[in-house]
Amino acid sequence: MATLQSSFSSPTIKIQSSQQFFTKLNSIKTRNLIFSNRKSYPKQSTVIKCSTIPSLYPEIQETDEEQRWEDTRPVNEIWRELHGCNNWEGLLDPMNSNLRNEIIRYGEMAQACYDSFDFDPHSKYCGTCKYQGAHFFERLGMADRGYTLTRHLYATSNINLPNFFQKSRLSSIWSQHANWMGYVAVATDEEEIRRLGRRDIVVAWRGTVTYLEWIHDLKDILHPAHFRNDPSIKIESGFFDLYTTKEKTCKYCAFSAREQILAEIRRIIHRYPGENLSITITGHSLGAALALLSAYDIAEVELNVVDDGETTTKIPITVFSFSGPRVGNLKFKERCDELGIKVLRVINVHDKVPTVPGIITNEKFQYQKYLEKAISFPWSYAHVGVELPLDHTRSPFLKNNNDMRCAHNLEAHLHLVDGYHGKDRRFCLATKRDIALVNKSCDFLKADYGVPPYWWQDEHKGMVRTSDGRWMLPERPRVEALPADTAHHFDQVIRYSRAKLGLL
Repeated sequence: MATLQSSFSSPTIKIQSSQQFFTKLNSIKTRNLIFSNRKSYPKQSTVIKCSTIPSLYPEIQETDEEQRWEDTRPVNEIWRELHGCNNWEGLLDPMNSNLRNEIIRYGEMAQACYDSFDFDPHSKYCGTCKYQGAHFFERLGMADRGYTLTRHLYATSNINLPNFFQKSRLSSIWSQHANWMGYVAVATDEEEIRRLGRRDIVVAWRGTVTYLEWIHDLKDILHPAHFRNDPSIKIESGFFDLYTTKEKTCKYCAFSAREQILAEIRRIIHRYPGENLSITITGHSLGAALALLSAYDIAEVELNVVDDGETTTKIPITVFSFSGPRVGNLKFKERCDELGIKVLRVINVHDKVPTVPGIITNEKFQYQKYLEKAISFPWSYAHVGVELPLDHTRSPFLKNNNDMRCAHNLEAHLHLVDGYHGKDRRFCLATKRDIALVNKSCDFLKADYGVPPYWWQDEHKGMVRTSDGRWMLPERPRVEALPADTAHHFDQVIRYSRAKLGLL
């Protein structure tokens, strides 16, 4: 690993004045900015040109101390440990290098939801994914990840979630009700499947890049999950509404997000019978809440239990959650634990989102179980899983500001994961992940690095020049709707689940 100097006055880079620094900086050649520079993905596509860590610090040295913590075991031998079979015991402090790579890899899949979402209210496609499924990873510079997108996910809502549901200002739009919420993908590259040790199914949920007016609108009202016959298991009503609401007049949300995800997971599992599978769900912010909720749902209806007549196999479910709020009550947490759902929650200790809902009564409150059981206290919430707390003040690259949008930013979280080696260990970038990515949708990097804030955007905002010299916003291919077999697969999920519970 690289030893990173946090001060320009260090012996590694001898610069005596700001003038000398900028002279040196201007003389350094830039190199490609890519989503990841890790050796696991040597063919990564180029996205933009920008200064990177090695160009600013050309004399970075590696030390024996950091090398000592490199895990040289292949992922296919230890992937169950990396996905929490032992609750990540011994892997977080010091940080296991393979686990770091996995966290960043799934974090980038969640980030892809932001990078591909049309937030522009002046576009009639506002609220959609900008890329067709067949070209999704390619357009994002992630074609070599070895995954294929199999379904776009849509949702509608009966409640007001400001700055989350994006609507076009134009009268002619693709849908009056739906928003694109994320995607389902599956590992299809044989080399990647061998590296992973299984065929991985990924679900990625979208959050919001604007700050958290939506979190303040949550009323802390708990709603029975109704995914099994136990009304004591409750989740926040806004998350429940977003996950389960549908609009039959709209072809994009004629099935709820819940029905779409269960149908697609069932379809993929039956497409690869007898194979070693995993289900990995990821999301940031509100998307992290949906990730946990959908993981619970999949496990509760036993969709991950495969019975071939001779043996019963349980597909492991893991959630890599970034800056997620609490989702349900203590009974919900206990049921997730009973079902074997493994959750690793990556948070920034300066971010307020993971502290809500349930500011007063939560998993840290000594008498929470009594309040829920004895008096059905309606504002009781509990986090699920193992927490990985990070601190952005430990990074020498970031501003020490009080901007909650920066503290909440997903790219900032991935930067902190890259530099984290343990609670009391020095911050040092391990994978050389480009720091310019931090400023894609915020202003968090120190000005010394010359990276403009909010730089991620379509060239010319998507406008193209026609043959007669006019500029216009081109038509996009038809927005992908729900597959025709959605109803069939969801019906099979429910029939199988009810049979297991003896309700048929």
